[in-house]
Amino acid sequence: MSIRNLDALFHPDAIALIGASERPGSVGAVLAANLFGSGFKGPVMPVNPHAGSIRSAVSYRSVAALPLVPDLAVIATPAPTVPGIVAELGARGCRAAVVISAGFGQDDLRQRLLDAARPNLMRIVGPNCIGFISPPAGINASFAHLTPRSGDLAFISQSGAIATAVLDWADVREIGFSHVVSVGDMSDVDIGDLLDYLALDAKTRAILLYVESITDAQKFMSAARIAARAKPVVVIKAGRSEAGAKAAASHTGALAGSDAVYDAAFRRAGMLRVDTLRELFEAVGTLASGLRPSGDRLAILTNGGGAGVLATDTLSDYRGELAQLSPDTLAKLDTILPGSWSHGNPVDILGDAPGALYAQALEAILADPGQDAVLVMNCPTAVADGLDAAQAVVGTLKSNRRAPILTCWLGERAARESRRLFAASGLPTYDTPDASVRAFMQLVDYRRNQELMMQTPPAALIGDFDKAAASALIDAVMAGGRSTLTEPEAKRLLALYNVPVVRTLTAATPAEAARLAETIGYPVALKILSPDISHKSDVGGVRLELESAASVEEAATQMLKLVAERRPDARVEGFTVQEMILRPRAHELIAGIGEDRIFGPIILFGQGGTAVEVIADRAIGLPPLNLLLARDMIGRTRIAKLLHGYRDRPAADLDAVATTLVKLSQMLADHPEIAELDINPLLADENGVIALDARVVVRPAPAGQRSRFAIQPYPDELAGTIRLRNGDAIWLRPIRPEDEASLIEMLEQSEPEDLRLRFFAAMKRIGHAFAARLTQIDYSREMAFVARAADGPQHPILGVARLIVDPDGELAEFGIMVRSDQKGRGLGYCLMQRILTYARERGIRRVYGEVLAENTTMLAMSEELGFVRSSVPGDPGLRRVEIAL
Repeated sequence: MSIRNLDALFHPDAIALIGASERPGSVGAVLAANLFGSGFKGPVMPVNPHAGSIRSAVSYRSVAALPLVPDLAVIATPAPTVPGIVAELGARGCRAAVVISAGFGQDDLRQRLLDAARPNLMRIVGPNCIGFISPPAGINASFAHLTPRSGDLAFISQSGAIATAVLDWADVREIGFSHVVSVGDMSDVDIGDLLDYLALDAKTRAILLYVESITDAQKFMSAARIAARAKPVVVIKAGRSEAGAKAAASHTGALAGSDAVYDAAFRRAGMLRVDTLRELFEAVGTLASGLRPSGDRLAILTNGGGAGVLATDTLSDYRGELAQLSPDTLAKLDTILPGSWSHGNPVDILGDAPGALYAQALEAILADPGQDAVLVMNCPTAVADGLDAAQAVVGTLKSNRRAPILTCWLGERAARESRRLFAASGLPTYDTPDASVRAFMQLVDYRRNQELMMQTPPAALIGDFDKAAASALIDAVMAGGRSTLTEPEAKRLLALYNVPVVRTLTAATPAEAARLAETIGYPVALKILSPDISHKSDVGGVRLELESAASVEEAATQMLKLVAERRPDARVEGFTVQEMILRPRAHELIAGIGEDRIFGPIILFGQGGTAVEVIADRAIGLPPLNLLLARDMIGRTRIAKLLHGYRDRPAADLDAVATTLVKLSQMLADHPEIAELDINPLLADENGVIALDARVVVRPAPAGQRSRFAIQPYPDELAGTIRLRNGDAIWLRPIRPEDEASLIEMLEQSEPEDLRLRFFAAMKRIGHAFAARLTQIDYSREMAFVARAADGPQHPILGVARLIVDPDGELAEFGIMVRSDQKGRGLGYCLMQRILTYARERGIRRVYGEVLAENTTMLAMSEELGFVRSSVPGDPGLRRVEIAL
């Protein structure tokens, strides 16, 4: 369930308070005071069997005695009574309830609550929450200690204590809210539901989240990605424990702590994560400024050298870049500033700098193409007026409204008027160097996350995979009662997905290992072969650069003794002998697959080798990956700088590294049996990549149809051929982000009138942002089929059919477009049939579309398919067609 009946929570006509009280200090009394005192225009009806009135309002003895049906009920009675009250409210027609009551730790009581609400589709917020507040609607259905100001920030919190603390903090700073929701135990309404609703809420400009855990990763990711495209979503996540990773069998499992996975999820959704409550509100103010730096290069203008150094240190901590000012800019500053200025960035113009000098220096720095934003700082002195400097900065902004400027006026009393001036001018302002730099990097991260959602990825040229052979290999391992592939099996699996692997042979005895080494050629690497040993080097199970048969046999014999001493319980099946790869300038990387308890499969990348857990240089990504996402993962590691080359070491083939991550992502989608996978080390240099060692853990695929992915992967199983009425074959498949250029080409080749009929407006230009929204879809919420003469990017798109599913999964809107020169072939009819078949398979109950009344062809086709036509109230030029499935 999702947003169904949430309008009763946010916009009720009448409210019932069950458990209202006059007893001072009780929850029921505080709730009554808040509900009656917050300005709600409709009736508030208290229910208490032992009171005739509550706060001078008539109190009713029972739900049955209520004179009106409440849209919303607030319940604060002992937990065992709540299911019965909810059932009674639902039977009367109440559509939502906020359950304040605690004590639902017993699963049967919680289930009884849900069972009571289900017959009438009643929505439950809580239990065990402080309630719900909507200041614009005059609703304070909570036992918070104050009613916040009306504003345009929505705040969703999993902690009631944090919610009240934030309300108190915001009230002093005159920050207002559109809605505040304490979700409590999230037995029904969860964060995903609320994100879906608030994404479309006109009263909400930005959404703030306090998150402790996510219960439904798929729903959360879909809702978060939709909401973050519509407005800023800023999140603070409590709890950074990685204890759950310690039981994992692979390096990937040990490195992929739960907090790192949450971080990857927030980034993938286009949200901005912050670390403290103060940063939560600072980020909203910064994002509201509209400042969107194109990169992370910061120039600093200051009248205090120490403040500039502090800002520079913080920038380094957050992995930003200090802008390199051009020689032209430095020369210009030399003509403006006193001779003792800093002659570099930070630009220290000295403590006695007047406002005019600030303005001149700022103009020069803004003209430099090497900066993405300028931080202007001021330290109070007795020989210069800070307000004069602030006015100069604002004056510069007036002549260049798009100037990427942040300000930091240090101090308190001396800086007040300057900060007021900046706030009135829409300039983001901060009181410390670290806060201002942190805000800049928040802007950088937010823009980067947003761009990743909208960038069109290049086609991944990763070749054809032997999926059938890989499935047979995995099935054979599981049929043998094993969960871990041997090293040769793991490398064969990688090879089937075109991951380069080192030649590896298997030997049962030391003598056989020596014979195989002769066939491979020296030097060779020797490793123990055991299904029970994950990290072979820990038990002396790895020897490198062996140069002769004798040395191989001796090393193998010694290896058996060491393993027997250190792991007497391990089953030893022999040895692997492999070609010794000598690539002295290669980097040791790790690439892996793991599974998170909440978000499902994850991809890991970082610095590899035997000390991988100690170094802990890694990035986590949620599959499915494309090349852009893979490159972003690589860029978030410390080793990324080394991969770009340094001194006499050339840059590694980053495309090969990124392509390997995409291959692992595809392997995950193809084989749900894969639970863990390590390639460590994955060598990377200017010649490409090669996997030296690999470990794979498999298990039976999860039962049921629900995907284990938090983000639905590309559904290639839906691709296939259809036949038009003249017998022509058409290839139909789900749309991909890489189809953007082909889609634009299709629209540009269509007649302007056809575009107007499809999009209800004349379209002079089809830009990237518009096309990206049509091609980069969430397959769990939307589907679009593209029609081509045959598969392959060289064949143009002939038509597209689209289905957008509402968050409840029962109603969907269709859209269809056929290229103008393809009309009359029956392609549109076939596309509509396919989209309806897909809707039936998804369990969607009704499909509808809005069609211009003059579009008689579309109206006739929809009626032929069984749609029922109706008028649209208030719009005589529009018709609604709908079919029940």
